[in-house]
Amino acid sequence: MHFVVMGCGRVGSTLALELSRRGHGVAVVDQDPQAFRRLGDDFEGRTVKGVGFDRDVLREAGTGEAYAFAAVSSGDNSNILAARTAREVFGVEHVAARIYDSARAEVFERLGIPTVATVRWTADQMVRRLLPRGVVPDWTDATGAVHLAEVAVPPSWAGHRLVDLERATATRVAFVTRLGAARLPGPDTVHQDGDVLHLLVPDDRLTAVEKALDAGPEPG
Repeated sequence: MHFVVMGCGRVGSTLALELSRRGHGVAVVDQDPQAFRRLGDDFEGRTVKGVGFDRDVLREAGTGEAYAFAAVSSGDNSNILAARTAREVFGVEHVAARIYDSARAEVFERLGIPTVATVRWTADQMVRRLLPRGVVPDWTDATGAVHLAEVAVPPSWAGHRLVDLERATATRVAFVTRLGAARLPGPDTVHQDGDVLHLLVPDDRLTAVEKALDAGPEPG
């Protein structure tokens, strides 16, 4: 598939290199030709110098044939203009824009442009790593009824099967991160100290799940 990345800063260059590493065609757009040096000599994609929301520049980058378009420059206005041009002029279905202003991000989301609000995302990630334990929603379905929550489980659960934890908390374990690698649990998977669990939690049970986890497993 073909991807267009607008902005060749640290985020844009990393994204472009990752997509290229996965075997996709990538075109990177930036006003500063020196920015393309971040891609390295082995980058096999296309580089296009120019303003990221200029139609001729986007056409040169192959936006009309692109599966997806990412606007990740350092400017909110440029990102949203480029994303809207890619969608509305070139018909790209999958677009996303990086936005620093979280209030703006909410407005653009309502306009149908998926956004990544950098400051809000960073703050959420910091909270997730600073809190000693608890249920921190990582994803919420469109109705707000179910959350996918990253959970740091108290040590008292070590050695107990995840199905017992599910039963005690009335949740479902979606996957486990163990030693930095994600894995799907089986019926006999046992919780190990240091595991990070990702639970599907009903919205009205977030507090109850925290209390159940802190209480620990029932004596067997």
